Amino acid sequence: MRRDLFDEEHLLFRDTVREFITREVVPHHERWEKDGIVPREVWKKAGELGVFGFSVPEEYGGAGITDFRYNAVILEEIMRHGASGLGFSLHNDVVAPYLVDLTTEEQKRRWLPGFASGELITAIAMTEPGAGSDLQGIRTTAIREGDHYLVNGQKTFITNGINADLVVVVVKTDPAAGARGTTLLVVERGMDGYGHGRNLDKVGMKAQDTAELFFENVRVPVANRLGPNDGEGFVHLMRNLPQERMSIAVAAVAAAETVLEQTIEYCKSRQAFGRNLGSFQNTRFVLAELATETEIARHYVDKCILSLNAGELSAVDAAKAKWWTTELQNKVIDRCLQLHGGYGYMMEYPVAKAWLDSRVQTIYGGTTEIMKEIIGRSFGF
Repeated sequence: MRRDLFDEEHLLFRDTVREFITREVVPHHERWEKDGIVPREVWKKAGELGVFGFSVPEEYGGAGITDFRYNAVILEEIMRHGASGLGFSLHNDVVAPYLVDLTTEEQKRRWLPGFASGELITAIAMTEPGAGSDLQGIRTTAIREGDHYLVNGQKTFITNGINADLVVVVVKTDPAAGARGTTLLVVERGMDGYGHGRNLDKVGMKAQDTAELFFENVRVPVANRLGPNDGEGFVHLMRNLPQERMSIAVAAVAAAETVLEQTIEYCKSRQAFGRNLGSFQNTRFVLAELATETEIARHYVDKCILSLNAGELSAVDAAKAKWWTTELQNKVIDRCLQLHGGYGYMMEYPVAKAWLDSRVQTIYGGTTEIMKEIIGRSFGF
């Protein structure tokens, strides 16, 4: 079916993003995989093209456009080039709403220009060694002392954790108040007592820096709090998590489409028993199943993007998109790897890297099990 999500402006923007990734990312990504990190210079070059901060008002260096279709274009091009080291979606899709919607005028002037230019790289720190999907279980504390908070605790699995200049940290300002004691603070690189551990050795996404963060009596100014009051952090998280989950869903479908296209081409040329693989009924049936499910997922996700733009996307709809597409991504890539035979297990073939990169998709941003729980609770049981 014809896809009609994008306008001409989005298609022109796609050309710009594709050219940038082809020129500045693809030739170097294998080296970045070995290094475990993407150089900061790449962020600055992307910022010069206007890739960051669409929703940032123009007076602070952004485009002043609230249209997730631009975010989707970037995600799709990243996935179609296998550029999994770029943490752009975390910066654009996850952190941006907090810095645009919850900041004071002073904070906007201080942070948003660098955010939009790529000079300030951002991260968000929710997960802890003992608290993943259960955000109410976090233990990092921020005890107020005059015009500062004293922050103590630890975070883990933090994307952009090595490169980050600004980290939105989920803390407990009232540990006895449960979710109502949660607050969001922005911790900045160089603050005394704040640091990161080693770059974590992951199964996939090798070029994306992922780290543990440590806070030992870090004095964070009250002027770095997001939102006007303590105790409102959990509400802000619940409001913004649907967009994060849509970001993951967009990437999942794009990854599935890409590997499926590559596998179809492989099956046209690969010979077995004197015939190409595509001539076997089993191959055609497998590809027919994957193509059908992927296209259905594509149209649901596109509908969700329009709902998000209209301010109508519910947490339940986002949860449906997130769990279904990420499980489908893993299924599609796994079945495609099988059709490649032994070559699918070789890292020189894109399907092998895609297989490794895809596994985390059903875990971060809320596990499949948590997504189903969100949906199940909506029934009123």
